[in-house]
Amino acid sequence: MMTMTKRPISGLLLLLVAGALAGCGAEPEPAEPAAETNTMPNDDTGSILRLHRPLDAIVPLTARIEKLADGLAFTEGPVWVRGGGYLLFSDIPANAIYKWTPDGELTEFLRPVFDGEGDSVGSNGLTVDAEGRLILMEHGNRHVSRLEADGTRTVLADRHEGQRFNSPNDGAYHSNGWLYFTDPPYGLPGGDDDPAKELDFSGIYRLGPAGEVELLNREQTRPNGLAFSPSETTLYVANSDAERRLWIAYGVLEDGTLDDGRVFFDVTGDPAPGNPDGLKVDRAGNVFATGPGGVWVFDPAGTHLGTIQPDEIPANVAWGDDGRTLYITARTGLYRVALVTQGIMP
Repeated sequence: MMTMTKRPISGLLLLLVAGALAGCGAEPEPAEPAAETNTMPNDDTGSILRLHRPLDAIVPLTARIEKLADGLAFTEGPVWVRGGGYLLFSDIPANAIYKWTPDGELTEFLRPVFDGEGDSVGSNGLTVDAEGRLILMEHGNRHVSRLEADGTRTVLADRHEGQRFNSPNDGAYHSNGWLYFTDPPYGLPGGDDDPAKELDFSGIYRLGPAGEVELLNREQTRPNGLAFSPSETTLYVANSDAERRLWIAYGVLEDGTLDDGRVFFDVTGDPAPGNPDGLKVDRAGNVFATGPGGVWVFDPAGTHLGTIQPDEIPANVAWGDDGRTLYITARTGLYRVALVTQGIMP
């Protein structure tokens, strides 16, 4: 089940960072704007846009974006495996999951994910359960699965009320053991018009420890990445619709269901390429969300503090190492940046 084929690794590239531009975003009490007015790229690895001074306590002025790997197809769904000290991430068109270790080695961890062909057949989001087992959002297979110790996979959920999911995209565990996940149609070749599509909506679900599936929301057109606030009273969900690019913050009720939600931040009019996609939250409640042009950093009030901008449009992020390193999957490459803040890791 597990093949170990080495792939080429690029050298670690460095980025010298300085502050930039005036503030944007809407909030009751704007954060103090950054003093400087420049972003400073380095060797085409990207830049860091600094809008408000509080970003400096999160992304230090000495932060460097490092490119760890390249030559991939479309990277997604990173997760740090604390028990092994390595990063796993999906390459969707390659129908593979790769393993990156701190010594710089990149190997195939699982291939194929799906026994078939197509552009979106592999896994997308990955996470780890309380026992350290890998949980896969499988595009091509249209289900949520778990990788067992012997290399076999167990299907955890594949239907809602008898109808097959579209293509599970990303997932996040609540401390009560429920897995919350999104189900847009990106894994279906024809999208909403695909003849194999059985559900007439894109849902946000939760999967219980006993295997029960509960639909929580069907109003988002393209629910994608999701993450809980530190208190687990808020669930942030990206909407990857080109016509309505935004993040929604749902209140998590006492029974674990969601309220109607509110717009956390809207980037529909932003000219930069890229839709809201994967996201993570740190222990202070700051949100790191991939979106137009990079990884947008928000404080808990929804102030856009700045953007981490690798040289490719990012799709997802994950906390790794001791929780103070942000790993970024961006199109054909894998990147990381060391931060001051500490993230919430599965």
